[in-house]
Order: sequence, then structure tokens, then C-alpha cells
Amino acid sequence: MQDTAFKYKLNVQEGGKVELSVPLPKGTRVAVLVVQEGDDNFSDLVLATESSLAFWNNSIDDESWNNA
Repeated sequence: MQDTAFKYKLNVQEGGKVELSVPLPKGTRVAVLVVQEGDDNFSDLVLATESSLAFWNNSIDDESWNNA
């Protein structure tokens, strides 16, 4: 059986309460997973892409490709 996932971004209310409405009929069994959302900046991805640029700056590789 294939599971269907729904993603909601909500704010926790007083007392840790979270309310949402889902497009499922009453009585449907669901599993709820709560994940605290991190910052929306992508600095870690930018750092990862910048740190690997040296791989492409390779004179031996350039020579191989230029003479292909």
C-alpha cells in the first residue's frame, strides 16, 4: 500500500497545540510526524558548492578534455 504525504507549515500555539484540517474522511487512521523547521537560509549548501570548486580547477583534467 502506498502512503500519501501532506506537508503543512504551522506555528505551535499556546500549550504546544497544533491544529490543522486534512483532506481525509472522518475515521481515517493517520500517522503524525512533527519536525522542527530550521532556518531557511542555504548557507550550508552555498558553502558546500564553493568548497568543491577546486575540483574543477584542475590543469591535468583541462588538458585531457581540451585534447579529446
